[in-house]
Amino acid sequence: MKGKYIDRIREYLEKTPVVNIRSISALVGNQNYAYVIMNHLFKRREVQKLTKGYYTIHEDPSLIVYCFKPAYLGLQDAMSFHNLWEQETNPLVITVRRVRCGVRKVFGTNVVIRRISPKYFFGFDYHNYGEFLLPVSDVEKTFIDMVYFKEMRKEMRKEFENRIDQRKLKSYLKKYPKNFRKRVVELLKT
Repeated sequence: MKGKYIDRIREYLEKTPVVNIRSISALVGNQNYAYVIMNHLFKRREVQKLTKGYYTIHEDPSLIVYCFKPAYLGLQDAMSFHNLWEQETNPLVITVRRVRCGVRKVFGTNVVIRRISPKYFFGFDYHNYGEFLLPVSDVEKTFIDMVYFKEMRKEMRKEFENRIDQRKLKSYLKKYPKNFRKRVVELLKT
């Protein structure tokens, strides 16, 4: 396909890990034409579809976190990132958006989507994740989320003991109900 916008879109795809139809529409000035161009690039295998309306030229399923913003990578995925867990994990996205939760296939890999209340959406930073900067929950928030989503097991708890910053954990727990705070503190002590 030759057009005055195709080279500009290819440059944009090189600079940006994930693009959506809205950003492509802004480049070309027409949403219908944006769909035509992206469909053409998809058929030529120059781009891959992450989910409806989101595309990338990279093959990393963790990039799906950008499709559900505000979101971050958490739970076992964050444990692997922080070297708290040796096992290979599938990307696990935690979002506040009302989307279908559960398992999705992205580039042949299972990606798990979980939803969390906006009042509990905090405690993450952007980290180098391969060649990208991705939002990943910090150690303290990962521990809290493991308890919140009932994913914590005894063998995992030991890994957190020496790595948790107690002051940061206490400040995070202030946002949760009293009975949940008590459960988290008891789990850390046992």
